[in-house]
Formats: sequence, structure tokens, C-alpha cells
Amino acid sequence: MARSDGTPVVTSEAWPSLPLEAWKDTYGTLHMWTQIVGKARLGSPPLNHWWQVPLYVSARGLATSPIPSGERAFEAEFDFIDHRLVLRASDGATRSMALAARPVADFYREFRSTLRDLGLEVKMWPVPVEVEKAIPFAEDREHASYDPAWAERCWRVLLQSDRVMKEFRAGFLGKASPVHFFWGAFDLAVTRFSGRTAPPHPGGAPNVGAWVMREAYSHEVSSAGFWPGGGPIAEPIFYSYAYPEPAGYAEATPHPAEAYYHKDMREFVLPYEAVRRSASPDQTLLAFLESTYEIAADLAQWDRAALERAPAGR
Repeated sequence: MARSDGTPVVTSEAWPSLPLEAWKDTYGTLHMWTQIVGKARLGSPPLNHWWQVPLYVSARGLATSPIPSGERAFEAEFDFIDHRLVLRASDGATRSMALAARPVADFYREFRSTLRDLGLEVKMWPVPVEVEKAIPFAEDREHASYDPAWAERCWRVLLQSDRVMKEFRAGFLGKASPVHFFWGAFDLAVTRFSGRTAPPHPGGAPNVGAWVMREAYSHEVSSAGFWPGGGPIAEPIFYSYAYPEPAGYAEATPHPAEAYYHKDMREFVLPYEAVRRSASPDQTLLAFLESTYEIAADLAQWDRAALERAPAGR
């Protein structure tokens, strides 16, 4: 298997290893780059729970859906095979930027310049969110690492996670989010809704207004996803949580055996390594997604008979 220029891909593993310590500098830079591109979506018509702003896993990386700009539209894609950020406009114009080691400030300036070169005027809040140290993009020379091998590995983990999470999503008839990549926290997530409203969220995410969190969690949810790790978690994980958290949730037992409740995060956690090393990664991950959802739904007395179905083919 080779890239378009004939060089081999970094790994052919479907579920490659992704130790946080080995690529944390690339991760930090890539997090800021995805925030910059993601913020270009904030001018899209608003949708419930901020569903107009995420990125989506693509066959080559992470991409926006079409973003309106007057009567035109454009989209952007992080290509982690050829390591380019590709911008395409609906009039056929295309531009691309290299994904290579350089400061966030330089990436930000080139991205804004490339948009202007395409005739696209995009309003952006030029400061990152959901991080403790929010350096304005134009001033960020601290994050400047990019190792293409690790960026590609991260995308391959997201690719497989997206596939399994979509299978999980197919078993729900009620309101459910797409499987989407939230650039604020750099996580891939899918959310199921009971149909009931939730108490106002207290907020607390760093450099994010409480009103943003209240919109995100306006209704009762069971949400799950993949996160590369950070802060209290020094490894990549799959996670699952409920809002509001029902009584008895923290004491429940999820599957598989390696899963546990993280008291600080108030989430069920399954180490990514437990999935990739299992005999059947798909089934191991599905067991976690399904068991943690069932815990939330049963304890909160969701109308499961009305909300669930057997996915086609099962």
C-alpha cells in the first residue's frame, strides 16, 4: 500500500498503537489547526447542540461538509495521506496548504490568506476553546510540531472508531447525533437522546461560556466517543457518559472487563489498548458502547422499546 507519490504509508494496521507520550507535541499542534479550520464553520446556519461546527472523518482524513459563503460554498479537508490541507470551492477553485512542522501562527496566517485568495470572507473568533492555555492563533508559536507518521496513525484510529460507532448508532430510532469530530476537545463522538429536556448545564469547560455548554446539553443524553487522552488520562481512551448522570451510574458495571468508571472525569472509560489488542476490536468496542448506553438508559428510565431497533443485518 502506497501514497499517491509512491511512498509507503506509515502503517497498514487497522488499529495502530497511539501512545500519547510519543506524539503529544504533534497532537497539540494538530489540535490548534483543527480548531482554526473548524472555526471557519461558525458562520454556517446554527443547528441544535452546535451540530453545524464539527468535522467528519473522511477517506483521507478530517473534513468539513460544505460551508455556505453567499451563493457559493467551500469545504476543507485535512488529508493525512498526502499531508495537505485542501480547500475546494463550489466554482471549481482549489487551493492546498502543506501539513508540516511550523508554528500555529504561521498556519493561521496562511489559512486566512488562502481563504481570501479564493474570494472567501470568513469571520472567525481567533482564540482556541476548551484548553487551559488559550493562546490567540496569530500569536501561537509554542505549538509547532508535526510528525506525519503520528498524524496518520491518529486518523486511522479515528477511521476505525467512526466505522464502529456508526454501526452502534444504527440501532437507535430516537434522536441521535451524527458521528462527528468536535475540534474543541479533539474527540470523536456520537450521542443518543431520550427525548426529555435536561437541567441547565453548569458549564466549566475552560475558555467556553456556560451558555455554550447549556446549548450542547439542553436535552438528556448518553454520549460516547474516542479521545487521544490528556490531563487526568495519560493514554487514548473510549469514553461514555450520561447527562444528567442518573443515580447509581457510577456504581454500575460496564463491559468489557477492562472498562471502569473514572471518578474525576465522571465517565466510563475503556483504554484504547484494550480494544486494539483484543481478539475482535469491533466487538469489544461495541460491547462497551452498548453496555454503557444500557446502564444510562435503564437507570434514567428511557423508553427503550420506542427508541431502539435491531440494526439491519443483525
